[in-house]
Amino acid sequence: MQHKSDQRRGAWILVGPTATGKTAVSNALARRLGMDVLSADSMLVYRGMDIGTAKPTPSECLGLVVRGMDLASPDEAFSVGAWLEAAAAAFDAAEQAGRDVVVAGGTGLYVNALVHGLDDAPPSDPRLRAEITSLFEKGGVEALRTHAERLSRGSTASLPDPGNPRRLTRLIEKLSSAPAPIGASGKITCRASTVAGLHVEPEMLERRITRRVEKMFADGLLDEVAALRARYPAFSATAGQGIGYAEAIAVLDGALTRGAAVERIALRTRQLAKRQRTWFRHQLAVEWVKGPEDGDDVRRAADDVMEVWKRHGKTTVSV
Repeated sequence: MQHKSDQRRGAWILVGPTATGKTAVSNALARRLGMDVLSADSMLVYRGMDIGTAKPTPSECLGLVVRGMDLASPDEAFSVGAWLEAAAAAFDAAEQAGRDVVVAGGTGLYVNALVHGLDDAPPSDPRLRAEITSLFEKGGVEALRTHAERLSRGSTASLPDPGNPRRLTRLIEKLSSAPAPIGASGKITCRASTVAGLHVEPEMLERRITRRVEKMFADGLLDEVAALRARYPAFSATAGQGIGYAEAIAVLDGALTRGAAVERIALRTRQLAKRQRTWFRHQLAVEWVKGPEDGDDVRRAADDVMEVWKRHGKTTVSV
């Protein structure tokens, strides 16, 4: 997908693992600079899935134009291509209003597609598919994940559900037919200009994740999921396995206690953060700054992100 004019578009991009403060910092910068915000988070696209995704509240977005959220219902399949279409519309609207766009999120697949474009999926090679099938039969999902990582380190972190054998199969096919560019060091090189990223020390991130999960239940996660199930009896595969939602469904069905659900959600969230860190470190050129440690620290983190943006400028995008 290319922009209709000859002039390439650019965006101010802020990435990082979940719970590192991207929403607070990006919103603060958007207010300061008069920019629109585009969410690059694969779970925020679902309408009604608010508490379990830590979706920004109306008060957090007050006075801002925030796009990329509430694009599909929980029973709909949603693709990277669909998100790129929404992103293109967001850039069109921002241009018409004379504003820049800050892209903030932790879904590496979305950010990568925005920066590099979305390649069409390669046609299935029967011989390769047979090899992958044999690999899966012998070693299961872990064998597929290991093989994909061998082809491109950090690649599985871009998948919304890295335990899905179908997605892993398609990833291996894509990596096998179009290897990632390799630099002299043997590591994956990046064609994009450097973007800003937020990091938080692991111990603090773990405490923050635990507090977030406890707050989700206190804010009514179980009620939210019960209402969604009443409206959408069958969730899409991605929505149904979303962190927090699979566990809440299990609690409602009597298969999991609330305490066990809190622990499992926190564990899955920590695992997600680790995958995101790995992906961004190996697939994008990121200059990391310290994320906010408390509410009063948001301004400091925003200032640091601004310095990164000043040094490197906008990142060219493909829409």
